[in-house]
Amino acid sequence: KYTSFHLNRKKSFYLYFKNLSKQKQKEVMEKNGNNHKLRVCVATCNRADYSKLAPIMFGIKAEPQFFELDVVVLGSHLIDDYGNTYRMIEQDDFDIHTRLHTIVRGEDEAAMVESVGLALVKLPDVLNRLKPDIMIVHGDRFDALALATSAALMNIRILHIEGGEVSGTIDDSIRHAITKLAHYHVCCTRSAEQHLIAMCEDHDRILLAGCPSYDKLLSAKNKDYMSIIRMWLGEDVKTRDYIVALQHPVTTDIKHSIKMFELTLDALISFNKRTLVLFPNVDAGSKEMVRVMRKKGIEHHPNFRAVKHVPFDQFIQLVAHAGCMIGNSSCGVREVGAFGTPVINLGTRQTGRETGENVLHVRDADTQDKILHALQLQFGKQYPCSKIYGDGNAVPRILKFLKSIDLKEPLQKKFCFPPVKDNISQDIDHILETQSALAVDLGGTNLRVAIVSMKGEIVKKYTQLNPKTYEDRLELILKMCVEAASEAVNVNCRILGVGISTGGRVNPREGIVLHSTKLIQEWSSVDLRTPISDALHLPVWVDNDGNCAALAERKFGHGKGIENFVTLITGTGIGGGIIHQHELIHGSSFCAAELGHIVVSLDGPECLCGSQGCIEAYASGIALQREAKKLHDEDLLLVEGMSMKKEEVVSAAHLIQAAKLGNTKADSILRTAGTALGLGVVNILHTMNPSLVILSGVLASHYVNAVKDVINRQALSSVKTVDVVVSNLADPALLGAASLVLDYTTRRIY
Repeated sequence: KYTSFHLNRKKSFYLYFKNLSKQKQKEVMEKNGNNHKLRVCVATCNRADYSKLAPIMFGIKAEPQFFELDVVVLGSHLIDDYGNTYRMIEQDDFDIHTRLHTIVRGEDEAAMVESVGLALVKLPDVLNRLKPDIMIVHGDRFDALALATSAALMNIRILHIEGGEVSGTIDDSIRHAITKLAHYHVCCTRSAEQHLIAMCEDHDRILLAGCPSYDKLLSAKNKDYMSIIRMWLGEDVKTRDYIVALQHPVTTDIKHSIKMFELTLDALISFNKRTLVLFPNVDAGSKEMVRVMRKKGIEHHPNFRAVKHVPFDQFIQLVAHAGCMIGNSSCGVREVGAFGTPVINLGTRQTGRETGENVLHVRDADTQDKILHALQLQFGKQYPCSKIYGDGNAVPRILKFLKSIDLKEPLQKKFCFPPVKDNISQDIDHILETQSALAVDLGGTNLRVAIVSMKGEIVKKYTQLNPKTYEDRLELILKMCVEAASEAVNVNCRILGVGISTGGRVNPREGIVLHSTKLIQEWSSVDLRTPISDALHLPVWVDNDGNCAALAERKFGHGKGIENFVTLITGTGIGGGIIHQHELIHGSSFCAAELGHIVVSLDGPECLCGSQGCIEAYASGIALQREAKKLHDEDLLLVEGMSMKKEEVVSAAHLIQAAKLGNTKADSILRTAGTALGLGVVNILHTMNPSLVILSGVLASHYVNAVKDVINRQALSSVKTVDVVVSNLADPALLGAASLVLDYTTRRIY
């Protein structure tokens, strides 16, 4: 069932790592004064840890000039009831040096303890023969604890994958115990890194790499996924119309977890959708769970397919195209988020895990109705793809980290006491990566994409003319974002997500542009989130450009730390954003802060919105250009010191220049525009009562004094003390788009 898929995986991984820059690798080795081939022992215990270790094994195997690889297989890999999954390791063309039968059957607490003891008895002989320089141990299983204990007592360096994470059951204790035994740590998330630091681990021996399995997940492009779905679920199954169920026993509360599994099966039977049920792992309680499956006839039910094992390449295609995944496997809260597939996480086994918005938690899954209701809520939805656990570049970082290990250093671990403060910056290049966002600004003329750091630094910026059609525009956005995301790796930036600033009315909850301005054509009822998230495997946020300007001020500008303030953009149009009690106001129909359309005169000039007397009809760049053209047509624009070429287009800049050179008519127009803007600000002060007004955009400096004068003349005395300032941000649209990402990802609580 899995020969061809495994061959494809083997070739793709091998070629990828074979083509890495050998010159760069040589420089790393010489820098460390370490020309010794590193002998690496990778020990894998079950199907789950192999999916994380296999990408690393492919990378090591592809560089025989630097590494020698020994593979040890133990645990449930060698048990027929769990699929004899050692065969997939052989299919991947790895030589298995040693097979150790370490599982004591019984599937209860005593059997787990005896299995650890049996592994401890057998491992010393193997490690004495192999004499590895370093052993790679994954995760939080009891088999892994036996491996780490043996290696530590035999003075073998340990590299622990996925330390620092938090979840439920005994796994937490085992994971942290392995952390204390390990000499080097590869973690997947910023939170896990901070946990390791808080546990007094040496900062220089922690690598924030991301999850190795994401290197495979984010490159999983299988056009023949339908043949995989049909092979496992039947010929009549359609994508997004089936469920994948994977539930394991909770070793700290076996009785309740078996009852919860029974309720889950009852709910799935009632829900009446084709379901692929995977057998549970080898933990205490699994035998009872299998009995429940057989008691309910799951293996013979027409709507169910019960299997012991699915090869990882095929499994990721199954969950990527499922209508829902249900259970308590870490795969549901970690890997499945890469595809945006809805997940129902049952019980406490994954409590504390960081999750994407695709996960619905049913902590107290004590009734069939609760689980059935969760299925009704989640089934068939599609969420933005999440990259909480990786960006697809984990293995190159891990290989670089391995090469940096100096075997001449003392073996004895060092702990860092007392616990360090937050935001410790690392001082080696494979750890130091800047958390950043991809910012997109859709203007009337230009389309811009930038890599923006957490501190508001624009690391790299790309600019193109904004295409006129929807198809061309979306294609260009994707192309520029892909280019920027690739460049981010070279400039040492970790992209957390994509933020998009665009004109018009936006539904930020769904990532949809509802109605566009007249400056951007074919841009109404446009779903921006889905195609960009699907293409980049990143979460995507979208908001109006005025709101983005306010967010930029809140994070990077004058609005930092201010509870209530208003931002007004003075450019081609007039827009803005309102921050009230530190939060952005969107309004009931996402139309809040359309400040340019506050009416300041009942018989004023016509606005692009169709009304009359709006601020935008007086003070926008378009309005000033209109008045400049009128003066020019009457030969009243140019004064001494000014000149214009025949083909030159009259603009607002000419009006401002004329006013500065003494043109009284031009000056009068500017004063009227400033007064209109000032009256609008007075209305805002009387409505929202902010403590700060920030004028942003190219015209802000020309209006600030006029606005202050109108406030002094027209405003109530209680609001006259408001501060009116000009923004000091060079690029508020891009910075605001970036803050959509940076604010959300750094405040999020799981």
